[in-house]
Amino acid sequence: MKITVMSADEQIITLDVDPHESVENVKALLEVETSVSLQQQQLLFNGSEVRNSEKLSAIGVKDGDLLMMVSGAAASSGSTNDLSLNADGSAINPGAFQQHIRRDSNLMGQLFQSDPELAQAILGNDLNRLQDILRMRRNESKRQKEEELALLYADPFDVEAQKKIEAAIRQKGIDENWAAALEYNPEAFARVVMLYVDMEVNGVPLKAFVDSGAQSTIISKSCAERCGLLRLLDQRYKGIAHGVGQSEILGRIHVASIKIGDIFYPCSFLVLDSPNMEFLFGLDMLRKHQCIIDLKENVLRVGGGEVSVPFLQEKDIPSRFLDEEKYAKEASNSGGPVTSGSNIPSKGVQSSGGASDSLMKSLWLQESDFEAKVAKLVELGFGRDAVIQALQLFNGNEEQAAGFLFGG
Repeated sequence: MKITVMSADEQIITLDVDPHESVENVKALLEVETSVSLQQQQLLFNGSEVRNSEKLSAIGVKDGDLLMMVSGAAASSGSTNDLSLNADGSAINPGAFQQHIRRDSNLMGQLFQSDPELAQAILGNDLNRLQDILRMRRNESKRQKEEELALLYADPFDVEAQKKIEAAIRQKGIDENWAAALEYNPEAFARVVMLYVDMEVNGVPLKAFVDSGAQSTIISKSCAERCGLLRLLDQRYKGIAHGVGQSEILGRIHVASIKIGDIFYPCSFLVLDSPNMEFLFGLDMLRKHQCIIDLKENVLRVGGGEVSVPFLQEKDIPSRFLDEEKYAKEASNSGGPVTSGSNIPSKGVQSSGGASDSLMKSLWLQESDFEAKVAKLVELGFGRDAVIQALQLFNGNEEQAAGFLFGG
């Protein structure tokens, strides 16, 4: 009868053996085929290890059956059986396989970058889903190899085949570029924290969002009321602010005092009914006060450089400003759409490469969903504060937060 043996590196060996052959003799044949010594081999049938003294017929091996061979250091490990994969790609012991991958922080970090769906399944509690994804990955790998082999022997004058070859070459270039980015530019996969500075409006301290892509400086109704400025609201300037969405313009405050550093500056701004946005320092006031967004020194220079205030670190920015995935994007202006990508020219100093379209935000995720994510990551052994910080860093994305924590 013929049996098929698959090694750990997916090498497939077909053997013609007698049904009453011993496992030890089968290993001797495999030693000739694979150069792996008999002592280093471990044969698995239906997920269970078979002993050298057993006969193939006695353990139920029939014509056409598949056996798994584990070799080398893995064969000497008592847990090899638990960490091996079946022929269809599923884990022999999914629970042990899951725990083994979870304990390897480096592997988890790489997995979150290369295959977040599989990483999430490993972190989850649904072993059936994990098995399904492992089978899918094996089928995808097998299909990809078959396609590559088919293209290798394709008719060079077949137009469709040439298109597929071109697509495969292009995808290979993309994959190589992605791998290079992971190695040499990993920060490109992290979220960029927007620019905030400390200011005082009419003597009230607040965190101001510096946005060179917003046409006008904006204050929310609640913030204006807290600053004692709502009494100056000119409702003749009511309207609708359009952008990536729209919001009602309640009016305009023509002049008020803002303090940046130790110097006071006159400022005018629109008032919007936007509870989730307090104060946005827009392009109109940035131009008026000759501001320079200096990213090299990480400061905002005002008045041509007479005052410099540092941009806030992420830990100093209120979490409600950072959880951008929790909010729907909207944008506003005075009389026209807010544009993004605007920069303020400065004397050789780096300026911001783009601006946020989001001026007002409405809740996207419920607090209970956030708490559920926190609880799941805390179960993996991380501190609650670290988990919350990681989730905020990645906009509530559980997979990226877990990858960050494992990598830390």
